Amino acid sequence: MSTATDTYAVSAKYYDQAYGAKQDLADLPFYLDLARQIGRPVLELACGTGRVLLPIARQGIAIHGVDNSAPMLAELQKKLEREPKDVRELVSTVHADIRSFRSNRRYPLVMIPFRPMQHMYTVEDQINALKTAAFHLEPEGVLAFDVFYPKYDMVFSGIGSEILDLEWTLQAEPGTIMRRFFKKHTVDKIAQTFAASFIYRTYRDGKLVKEEAEPLKMSWYTYPHLRALFLLAGLEVKEEYGSFELTPLDNNAGQMIFILKKSA
Repeated sequence: MSTATDTYAVSAKYYDQAYGAKQDLADLPFYLDLARQIGRPVLELACGTGRVLLPIARQGIAIHGVDNSAPMLAELQKKLEREPKDVRELVSTVHADIRSFRSNRRYPLVMIPFRPMQHMYTVEDQINALKTAAFHLEPEGVLAFDVFYPKYDMVFSGIGSEILDLEWTLQAEPGTIMRRFFKKHTVDKIAQTFAASFIYRTYRDGKLVKEEAEPLKMSWYTYPHLRALFLLAGLEVKEEYGSFELTPLDNNAGQMIFILKKSA
C-alpha cells in the first residue's frame, strides 16, 4: 500500500456508483449486524469513501475511520456534509496508513471490510496492519475482516486481456454510461501478488468520450498463511466463515471471513 496521498485519485471519483452497481456485493449486512450487536464505537481501518462507515453511523453508532487515500477521504467528506447533524457527529476520520496508525483509543470492534488486507503486499506489511488492529482492541474486543478465497484458474489466466468489470449510468448525466474494465499485467507467484489496471471509459450517445486508468495491485492469501499471520500479530480466531451468509470456511468457500480476538 502506497503512502502517497493521491492514491486512488481516479477510482475515488467513481467508487460509490461503481460498487452500487455491483449486484453480488454482500458484505454490508454482515458488518452492519456486527456493529449493531456490539453497539459501541467502531474503528474502521481503510474506510475509503464510507461505503460501510456511513450506514453504521446512520444506525446511531459512533465510528472512526482511517485511510491513507486523501481522494477517498475527500469523497467521504462530501457525503458527510449531506448527512444530518446527528450522523455527522458520530463520524471522525484520520488520514493515516493502517500499517503504522496508532491512537489512544481502544474499541470493542475493529473492522477492515472489503479486502484492504489484500493491498498489503509483504509479510511485514500484513503483520503491521493486523498489529494496528490488535493494538486498538479492548481486552474483549474483536477484529473482523475479509479476503477472497483464491481461485487459481482465474489468478493465473487472462494476462493482457481486458475484461468488462462493471457498468453504470452517471447519476449527474443521464444517458452517459460508465464502463470499468479490468486488465491484468503480471502475476508474481512467489510474492502472491498480481499487478493490473482499472480502465474507466465514459460513453455518451454510444461514443467513447473519455478514458482514465489507474494501477491496481493485490495480494492473495492461503488459509495457513493467514493463521501464521494471526499468531505473529497476537491474534486468534473466534469465528470464521466462507461467505457473508455465514457458511463454513471449506472447499466451497468464496471468501475467507474472520472474527478475531487477542490471544490469551
